[in-house]
Amino acid sequence: MQRRDGKYIYCIIASEYDVNLGTVGIGGRGDLVTTIGLDGLSMVVSNHPLTRFVVNPENILAHQQVIEIAMSEFSSVLPVRFGTIAATPDEIRNLLDRRYNEFMELLHRFENKVELNVRGNWKDMKDIYKEIDKECVELQRVKNEIKGLKDNRKRKLRIEEAGNLIKQEMKRKKDQETEKIMDFLRRSVFDYKCNKTDEESMFINAAFLVNSGREVEFDNIMEELGGMYQNRSDFVYATRLPIFNFIELKIFPEKWEI
Repeated sequence: MQRRDGKYIYCIIASEYDVNLGTVGIGGRGDLVTTIGLDGLSMVVSNHPLTRFVVNPENILAHQQVIEIAMSEFSSVLPVRFGTIAATPDEIRNLLDRRYNEFMELLHRFENKVELNVRGNWKDMKDIYKEIDKECVELQRVKNEIKGLKDNRKRKLRIEEAGNLIKQEMKRKKDQETEKIMDFLRRSVFDYKCNKTDEESMFINAAFLVNSGREVEFDNIMEELGGMYQNRSDFVYATRLPIFNFIELKIFPEKWEI
C-alpha cells in the first residue's frame, strides 16, 4: 500500500506570493520546499510521509538548513518545532486562519532579529582548580583535616565533603566568569538566555537575540573578549542562527480542529 504524504512544517513567514526554496526537503528524498499561505501569512513546507518521524542528525540539520534559507530571503522567520507534520494543506490554512493575529504579531516582534550563540571554555582546568583551592578557605580546612585522619570512615566523609565544596565553588566560579562576559555583551543585544554548560571546562553557553544592524558591534566585542582572555579561555561564536532559543512554535495536530 502506498504511503500517504503530509506536509512537514519548518517555519512561518509573511509573504504575499508563493515561495520556492528548492529541492532541499527533510527526509533525503529531494522534496521541493514551498509555502502554503493565507492572506500574506505562510508556512514553509515540504512533502513527508505520514508515518512515525525519524529523529536523527541528518533530519535535524535539514530542518535547520531550510529555516536558514528562509532567513536569507525574509526579514522575519518563526521556527516551528522540529518534527511537526500536518496531514493536509487545509489543516495548515485552518491553523493560519485561527492564529493569524498571533503569528503576525510575533513576526513583527522578531523582524530583523537573529540569534548569536557564544560558548566559552577554560583552556587549563589545573589552573582553575588551583584558583578554587586558593580562594576557598573551607576547602583548605577540610583538605588539611584529611591529611591527618587515620580513621577510614571519617577520611571518606571528609573526602566527600571536599568534593561537594569543589562542585559548589566550580559553579560559583562559572557564574562569576559568565557575569563578567555578560557585562560586555548585554549592551549590544535585544535579549539573551543562558543555557546549561555540559562540560566541566565550559563556563558560558549563551544565546543572544540581536538586531541584525548590530551584528558588527557584537563581532567587535567578541574580538575584544578574545584578546582579553586569550591565555585563559577559548570562545566558540556562531552567528545568524534561527531564533530557536527565543521562540519555537509548538503546533499539535490533534488540536488543529478545535
